[in-house]
Amino acid sequence: MSESNNPEESVSLRNEIIQSGELVYKKPELMNDVNMHYCPGCSHGVVHKLIAEVIAEMGMEDKTIGISPVGCAVFAYRYLDIDWQEAAHGRAPALACASKRLWPDRLVFTYQGDGDLAAIGTAETVHAATRGENITVIFVNNAIYGMTGGQMAPTSLPNQVTQTTPYGRDVNTAGYPVRICEMLSTLDGVALAQRVTVDNVKNVNIAKKAIKKAFQNQIEGKGYSIVEVLSTCPTNWGMSPVEALDWLEKNMVPYYPLGVYKDGTKGDRLK
Repeated sequence: MSESNNPEESVSLRNEIIQSGELVYKKPELMNDVNMHYCPGCSHGVVHKLIAEVIAEMGMEDKTIGISPVGCAVFAYRYLDIDWQEAAHGRAPALACASKRLWPDRLVFTYQGDGDLAAIGTAETVHAATRGENITVIFVNNAIYGMTGGQMAPTSLPNQVTQTTPYGRDVNTAGYPVRICEMLSTLDGVALAQRVTVDNVKNVNIAKKAIKKAFQNQIEGKGYSIVEVLSTCPTNWGMSPVEALDWLEKNMVPYYPLGVYKDGTKGDRLK
């Protein structure tokens, strides 16, 4: 059944599909009906969808505060119909901590990229985690600075070509990538540190469960939870969306293994 350009006809067609039982997918109600600015093949849209679904399933639509970053997701507040605050570059955890302390009954999360969280925001990230601040962090790691043109990020892989490493990242001069989940899992204030990805249906489902667990931890007052999502960046990687998914699987996942690095409810830590 094709979509009509007429809004009223489109609504009618959708209602017919729903009533006929043919509906296999529905846009989350918390997702605003606006076009996203993300590049084709970018993972941000999928992660946004999962967050919207989880918030709605938990019945927290009117009690959630998102902190948007400086980076590709700077306009995240356009897409999810919840309360938002905009943080200066790297300062999202500080703003989230203040919000949670002022409104302890709210579900507060930051949404940050690797440049925002792992570069200029490293101090805020580490100290919020070690204090066990009762917030949730969604960390999107695409191994590059996306919004500003594709420079090397703290998470760029060894030998990875970027705008500022045209011959590949040289660990002898630029150092090694920062593995955020591994680092934060050593801190006592962290309740959950888990790395996921959204490159296929199975992993999308795992990522959704991780986000839900991280939010549930906050509601139960268990402390700091971070879910790191390995993401594609076809534009700055210089690849098609399909090639980017393949590159993520073959290069990023081996360097950044998926899994639960710390679960404070179990005392587990990945060795």
